[in-house]
Amino acid sequence: MKRFVLFSILVLMVATACAPAVTPVPPTAAPVQPAVAPTQPPAPTSVPAVAPTKAPTAAPTATSIRSSITSSGCNLILSTTTSTQDSGLLDFILPDFQKKFNCKVDVVAVGTGQAIAIGQKGDADVLLVHARAQEDQFVKDGHAKERFDVMYNDFILVGPKSDPAKVSGMKSSKDAFKAIMDAKATFASRGDKSGTNTKELSIWSSISITPTKVMSWYNALGQGMGETLLYSDQQNAYTLTDRATWLATNDKLPNLFVVLGGNNIKENADKDLLNPYGVMAVNPDKHPGVNYDMAMNFVKWITGVDEQKVINSFGVDKYGQQLFFASSKEFLQSQ
Repeated sequence: MKRFVLFSILVLMVATACAPAVTPVPPTAAPVQPAVAPTQPPAPTSVPAVAPTKAPTAAPTATSIRSSITSSGCNLILSTTTSTQDSGLLDFILPDFQKKFNCKVDVVAVGTGQAIAIGQKGDADVLLVHARAQEDQFVKDGHAKERFDVMYNDFILVGPKSDPAKVSGMKSSKDAFKAIMDAKATFASRGDKSGTNTKELSIWSSISITPTKVMSWYNALGQGMGETLLYSDQQNAYTLTDRATWLATNDKLPNLFVVLGGNNIKENADKDLLNPYGVMAVNPDKHPGVNYDMAMNFVKWITGVDEQKVINSFGVDKYGQQLFFASSKEFLQSQ
């Protein structure tokens, strides 16, 4: 019996020693955290909600840029709207300024409402934005001494090629918005207090409509123009956009087309959709520490005749039309 027990133990020990060791296999990739889609009203059950291609990220603030500046050279903080960035205009014109004045321009591109709020805190040196009523209030409140015309383009309405609201062919943005509402067709709003969002809300207001979360067809994204266009393309939604950003990005938007506004600014029958841009140097009397002298150099440079001609030339070779139209006092007087 003892021999049998001993023999069994030996067999068990040998079997254990010969068994292959099990090595944990690491996952091929780290677990992916689900992207958080922007807060928005629930989409209608017939149209599945599609999150924007890019998850919303916190916009940089001028304060964070100013505090990160360590160089001893000249720096100018420009608070501006996403349309000047997304269209490619800033990349086109800023190198000339930086070379002429030996001063680096740090760009904060956000919605116009945010851009103006940054200026109200004195966290930027100069603003280039497009919401005239807000700009005039900025000057009235003493945050800038004066506003200067720079350029303009126009807003257009784009939508899905199926055009469920039958907007194509209409001449008035008011009529188009009413048709979208009546059809409960999906509409994507930037929802970010930008100049584009401000114009969109003013159109709704003109037909006595205040969009709310109860309207399941209306989606307020809290996104920039580029992201809102991508969302609209994915979800077959209508949206209001500036023409410059549309021209610069429409090759990525196969499901959308211009339903109101025509192929160029001359074909836009709704003159309420003109979109003027202004530039303002932040007032050093109200916000000590801003780089006012260089901000005024920027104002004089961008409104000067030579740079205004450059602005007029932007996009012509690539898109066959101007993306922005020079409108400074100096330029108009030179014509």
